[in-house]
Amino acid sequence: MNACFVLSLGTLDFQTAYELQRRLHSRVVAGELPNLLLLLDHPHVYTLGRRGKQSDILASSAVLKRLNAETHITDRGGETTYHGPGQLIGYPIVNLRRWGGGVREYVGTLERTLIAALAEYRIHAHTEGKPTGVWLDDAKIAAIGVRVSRHVTMHGFALNVSPDLSYFAHIIPCGMPGAQVTSMARELGREVEVSDVLPVVARVFGRKFGLAIKWSSLDAIESAAAKTD
Repeated sequence: MNACFVLSLGTLDFQTAYELQRRLHSRVVAGELPNLLLLLDHPHVYTLGRRGKQSDILASSAVLKRLNAETHITDRGGETTYHGPGQLIGYPIVNLRRWGGGVREYVGTLERTLIAALAEYRIHAHTEGKPTGVWLDDAKIAAIGVRVSRHVTMHGFALNVSPDLSYFAHIIPCGMPGAQVTSMARELGREVEVSDVLPVVARVFGRKFGLAIKWSSLDAIESAAAKTD
């Protein structure tokens, strides 16, 4: 069974996380590192994917400043979404050739991973008849947007654990006017901590992808990669 090292990174701003992904991605492409799963959260930020439009952000620059929210254009698939405290962000860096599946199967497995993790909390999510992502009826609870370069993935998923959902009101999420969003906290009627959900998602990710999960740290991963230089 292929290994996947999981790194719990805490809070990283979007640009720092993106640069880290690129650095680690190049190491996985070169075969210097195994598959990785980065788990973290971001400060308030709106990101535009390859199909995103600036008009999807409804807030003025003054409102964005008041919200303490950044905006970033990025190279993932999809349109416009929000990231912030109370979300669990997952950035898998997976060699698809080594894993044995294509891009469509990979995205579907990400969806099934999140559905299975939510089921452990008795939240019954689905994907039927909906755009990419994970849904409860007509409300989105997790967004997915990926990039694949040289058969290795970047970006990934954002699971709404207990974010301030009012931030979604300032965008057209996923290019769908009037789209509803929800969270684990809202569905369960109680507070839920990202730190509690994180190991559940990591465990289910390993099971769904057929990967042996091994917890590590950024220092250990980068030290291991440096030894191959």
